[in-house]
Amino acid sequence: MSPEFLWYIPNTVEAGHRGDDDTNQWTSLDVSAELARSAEEHGWGGALIGTGWGRPDTFTLATSLAARTTRFKPLIATRPGYWHPAHFASAAATLDQLSQGRVLVNIVSGQDNLAAYGDAEGDQAERYARTREFMQIVRRLWTEEGVTFRGRYFAVEGSTVSPRPYGRHPRLYFGGASAAAEQVCATEADVQLFWGEPLDGVAERIDRLKALAQSLGRSLAPLEFGLRITTLVRDTTEEAWRDAEAKVAQMAASSGKNLNDGHHRRAVGQARLLDLAERGEVLDSCLFTTPGKFGAGGAWTTWLVGSHDEVAAALRKYQDLGITHFVLSDTPYLHEVVRVGDQLLSRLREPVTA
Repeated sequence: MSPEFLWYIPNTVEAGHRGDDDTNQWTSLDVSAELARSAEEHGWGGALIGTGWGRPDTFTLATSLAARTTRFKPLIATRPGYWHPAHFASAAATLDQLSQGRVLVNIVSGQDNLAAYGDAEGDQAERYARTREFMQIVRRLWTEEGVTFRGRYFAVEGSTVSPRPYGRHPRLYFGGASAAAEQVCATEADVQLFWGEPLDGVAERIDRLKALAQSLGRSLAPLEFGLRITTLVRDTTEEAWRDAEAKVAQMAASSGKNLNDGHHRRAVGQARLLDLAERGEVLDSCLFTTPGKFGAGGAWTTWLVGSHDEVAAALRKYQDLGITHFVLSDTPYLHEVVRVGDQLLSRLREPVTA
């Protein structure tokens, strides 16, 4: 299948997100819309929109951006508990119908400020059990009529969503590296997103998830896989590493302020990334692990650094493992969405010569 390439929209009220000092207006619809249109114009299928309490509402922003673009697909991050599954299924189906099939959904189960919006949940096992029910109900409401579901956390009775999604229902992206998360992913997700681990780690997880899906009797289409990572690309290797080292120096000077988006080491996936630095500063051909030492979290913990050809070659190796969805980014966002789109994506779309 053709790979999906998505960018990232930070959706934050704070200036300087991940060192992006080009604008302090991420709460401005005009700025986010400019980024969405640039993504559309420079080869991207859409963008992941960040979520978390204290940020602008992700679904509202996604709706506004869909209305201001023609092909742009928002990957809308949402949390079970922030939404009731039936309400979310209806809202997403409506936007999918209005945008003619452009909605993508990223289910997030990580920690958040639950008390701030009146939610509560138990331990990790309970958190993912609730996520499983959320995903099951949403999918059934998108594909069935008169749905009745009685679970431990959610229930609906004779429920039908109208309007229906446009064509195929939105894909459900999902992340998480714990055993509890992988159980949910193997049976309920459409796409598993990995952080920027080395090739051997990604290969091992793909193999494990495929085996797990088979052992658990997955009834959906085969699970697909994606990579969420920072790509720092320049015309030459030397320029790329000079800029990468300058960024890390700036991070060290700022003590990691406003870098980690609330990611914590206690999350299994985040811990795996931070532990990579013990294996070396650069892994595989160009996977830079040092940013994690200075407060970077999530997709900013590890970077692919190099010339356009070098980073394209690194991403092709992930493709060879079975990765078909790529969520890439670098800062400043408005500048890099153009550079990476024009210089990197064009290379990834070229046919591979034997």
